[in-house]
Amino acid sequence: MSAQTHTPQRVTLITLGVADLAAARAFYGSLGWQEHGESQPGVAFYQINGMALALFGRADLAKDQGREGAALGAGAVTLAQNFATEAEVDAAYAAALAAGATALKAPEKVFWGGYSGYWADADGHVWEVAMNPFWPLEADGSLRLPG
Repeated sequence: MSAQTHTPQRVTLITLGVADLAAARAFYGSLGWQEHGESQPGVAFYQINGMALALFGRADLAKDQGREGAALGAGAVTLAQNFATEAEVDAAYAAALAAGATALKAPEKVFWGGYSGYWADADGHVWEVAMNPFWPLEADGSLRLPG
C-alpha cells in the first residue's frame, strides 16, 4: 500500500490585494477592526477566529505570487460573516456602509431560509453578512457545520 500525502482541510490566512493600503487600513479600522502587532508598512494583519486576514498592495501581492505585473481582480470570491440574529446582520451592514462600503444587496430574507445582504469594500472585495438558522454559531462567533 502506498502512503498518500493530503493537504489539511483548513485556511489559516486570507490575503486581500488592495489598491491603496492606507485607505484599506482606514476602512477596516473604521469597522472597529484592530491591526495585529505583526503588521508592517507594506501589509496589515488582523487576527480573526482561528485565522488571520491580511491586506497587501495588489502590485506587491502579484510580485509575491511570482506573477509580477498581473492584473489581480476582485469580487469572484465572497467573504462571509455570520451572525446570530437578523438585527445583528442589519447592524453589521449599516456599520459597513457608514465606513464607506458600497451597498450591493440590502439584507433580506432569502430563498434558503436565512437572512443575508452583501457589501463591497473600496477594492471590490465582496462581503456577505448573514444569519443562517440552520448553522448555530459557537459562543466565540465561529461556525461549525452541523452533523
